[in-house]
Amino acid sequence: EVQLVESGGGSVQAGESLRLSCAASGFTFDDYVIGWFRQAPGKEREALACAGSRDGSTYYADSLKGRFTISSDNAKNTVYLEMSSLKPEDTAVYYCAFVEIRGSNYLRTEYEYDYWGQGTQVTVSS
Repeated sequence: EVQLVESGGGSVQAGESLRLSCAASGFTFDDYVIGWFRQAPGKEREALACAGSRDGSTYYADSLKGRFTISSDNAKNTVYLEMSSLKPEDTAVYYCAFVEIRGSNYLRTEYEYDYWGQGTQVTVSS
């Protein structure tokens, strides 16, 4: 079974950066997508970005305005989310998710992923 382990969360000051990692294991698929989501208290889970394994395509939520960058290291089966210029409103639990695909990549909703990590807390103080 696919397992995802997030790491890299923590507490930072506004304006600082963090890099989250999502290490995937237990799969044999060649064509898959790993996405990053976040959920703040009292809010719905929000799709942030995703990366396709086969073509390296990446997609982002418009709301990020270029502050976040997703990247992949296929040799390590790891996807990263580099977050810069962090704001207090970025405070949330960040999750990565995995789905095998048989078509094109796009920014999928949470309902379109099959496997989830346990989440990592990011807290940004002003």
